[in-house]
Amino acid sequence: MLATTGWTAVHRPEENVSVRRTALAAWAGARIGGRPVPPADAPVRTVARFFSELDGAERGRLADTYPLVVGNLDGVPAQTRFRANRRSLAQASRTEEVRSQDVALAPADRDEAMRRLHRLESLADPSRQILVFDPTGEGLVAEVFGDLDRAQRVSVVVPGVDTDLITFERSQRRYSAPVGMAESLYEAERTTAPDTRTAVIAWAGYVSPDGLGVDAATGRLAAQGAVRLESLTAALPGAAPVTLFCHSYGSVVCGVAAPDLPRRVTDVVVSGSPGMRVQNAAELHTSARVWAMRDAGDWIADVPHLELGGVGHGADPVSAAFGARRLSAAGAKSHTGYFEPGTGSLENFARIGTGSYASAVCASGDDSCRRGISSTEAG
Repeated sequence: MLATTGWTAVHRPEENVSVRRTALAAWAGARIGGRPVPPADAPVRTVARFFSELDGAERGRLADTYPLVVGNLDGVPAQTRFRANRRSLAQASRTEEVRSQDVALAPADRDEAMRRLHRLESLADPSRQILVFDPTGEGLVAEVFGDLDRAQRVSVVVPGVDTDLITFERSQRRYSAPVGMAESLYEAERTTAPDTRTAVIAWAGYVSPDGLGVDAATGRLAAQGAVRLESLTAALPGAAPVTLFCHSYGSVVCGVAAPDLPRRVTDVVVSGSPGMRVQNAAELHTSARVWAMRDAGDWIADVPHLELGGVGHGADPVSAAFGARRLSAAGAKSHTGYFEPGTGSLENFARIGTGSYASAVCASGDDSCRRGISSTEAG
């Protein structure tokens, strides 16, 4: 499992590899209260059961002693992961600060270290809830908005290409980055259903394709990301319904993950999708409702929706033949505008995310996308 969860994706200097290997080796021999800890690749249920039997002090000790493992281990309580990742972020910040001042490095490498340092310092703010942080490679990260433990509805934003530690948030084109997407969705959900406790996760927890090259046209990275997405959704606390919002290549990840998602994932919403590596929604083999939208000006419409020899991602999810529930994307403005405040696309996301299905606006202008949803499934 570790081979597909980002621990092996290395594009950064060797010290990050050594840090990862050292952390895993130390965890393998760790004990707490005389008991060995579960393996780093143990099933979610095994990890959750183990941590449920520890008291707060014991969980805290593990988070402080093995932060890079505990902070990325699905099944560990969210608050314990937040604590572990704050410590990992502090450690990674020190590493990047040293690199940024190392005259033996090329100027470009020092500049990159400084950019990473600024991002790490931002993420380390005590008010932020970092659910995933792995500095290996280009970096994996996920952040929670809202109270995940008490949420009545949980939404997960699954982004597309060029997503990593640096691009996790942006000051310009804010709503094209995972943090901006999730913050925007969280506020929209609170407006749509103010009496419903919601939580939104900005999930850059998989290695995404770099640009629109071969990796973006194939399913290799999507298959790896799907393993992580399945694990994330299986490990979420409580029993609240979960909605996935899958943008661009993120919809490929969601499509590959679909057959193995837990039943609490009630809805999968794709926007700007190049395909889900199937020919129709039925082939996803999921109990979740599948929704799709695309803005009229989205360039992804010009990408051939086919799969041949492993290249391409299959049928167009907004085509009538695909069989998804087609939503209006009014106001989205091209490929990266779906989460912009004030758009019909964001309003539709918030309605689906809060279970307010009756008010969802269909792409066709009628009620076709809402048919077959009983009143007992809403709210």
